[in-house]
Amino acid sequence: MSSKIDLDLEKRAKEAFVDDNFELAIDLYSQALEMDPKKADLFADRAQANIKSRNYTEAVADANRAIELDPSMPKAYLRKGTACMKLEEYQTAKSALEAGASLAPGDVRFINLIKECNERIAEESDEHQRSGTSNVLPSIEPPLDVTKCVNESCSEQRILHQDMVSCKAKYRHEFYQKPDEVVVSILAKGVPADNVTVEFGEQILSISIGITGQEAYIFQPRLFGKIIPEKCRYVVLPSKVEIRLAKAEHINWTRLEFCKESSLPPKLNASSGVSTYRPTYPSSKSRGVDWDKLEAQVKKEEKEEKLDGDAALNKLFRDIYQDADEDTRRAMRKSFVESNGTVLSTNWKEVGSKNVEGSPPEGMEMKKWEY
Repeated sequence: MSSKIDLDLEKRAKEAFVDDNFELAIDLYSQALEMDPKKADLFADRAQANIKSRNYTEAVADANRAIELDPSMPKAYLRKGTACMKLEEYQTAKSALEAGASLAPGDVRFINLIKECNERIAEESDEHQRSGTSNVLPSIEPPLDVTKCVNESCSEQRILHQDMVSCKAKYRHEFYQKPDEVVVSILAKGVPADNVTVEFGEQILSISIGITGQEAYIFQPRLFGKIIPEKCRYVVLPSKVEIRLAKAEHINWTRLEFCKESSLPPKLNASSGVSTYRPTYPSSKSRGVDWDKLEAQVKKEEKEEKLDGDAALNKLFRDIYQDADEDTRRAMRKSFVESNGTVLSTNWKEVGSKNVEGSPPEGMEMKKWEY
């Protein structure tokens, strides 16, 4: 009986797609997948519907799932390549298309798209060569939710942003950044390393955590800026999964995920790339997570965990701000903002009545950017 229902939903989804009713097609494919979550064809077909609806990040996720279930399916690679090209992920697109072409020799669709990828990659390379590089860091206006400041003697700017994902997701994530790197933490307690999969694209981060008997957690945002995949890395710790993203350009990320409404801050190398922002894939049912209890457990784990280097310094800044009184916090915020992130003071009497001048690290200079 369920098989007949699956086939009926799939047939209706295909009819909706032919009628250009792509949103309905996506919904019908999703219903069919709830009944048969191991059918690669359904993921590949929903990927195509997502492409038509300009849900490119979701299309990549669907294509990846189809490839995982059936690595010999050419159309799954074709749809992954097409979606990645729409996201300007040309290197990732090329890899997917070449894999698909090996399964379907002579298919002109693969040949033409690979040719276009090569042209786009060459154009980007020429653009970067013409723009050149610089060692001057832009001054940064931090958003209002900055919760961690920098030490006067610190040689790098560090800003911590904390994002709470929807309660539909299973785990919480947060991130902070340095001029050349973004560090993302997935607060997942006691997850075996073998159950964690992390993949890096030019502007896509894909994280999958699968626990036997539980619904898989997938977090696959299109990132605020581009990264260098071969320089990115991750490690699974007792209380979290820590991912380090190497920035392709030294720009300030005002958020982790790309959004077309977010204007890019001052940066060293100009680049283009505007796409439609959609909620990240996937959507899953709420499991009634007790966030207060989870946060208390994570804090306890992090407190007991032996930290060094950047992690130890980041924890110190967070603890200072969290335990400070209102005057101390005001002093920290004021000194941080007015000095463009180069000075931290906890003395409100000292900084409350004067403007705090910037103190850039040795070898650097402050530069005001005009818009």
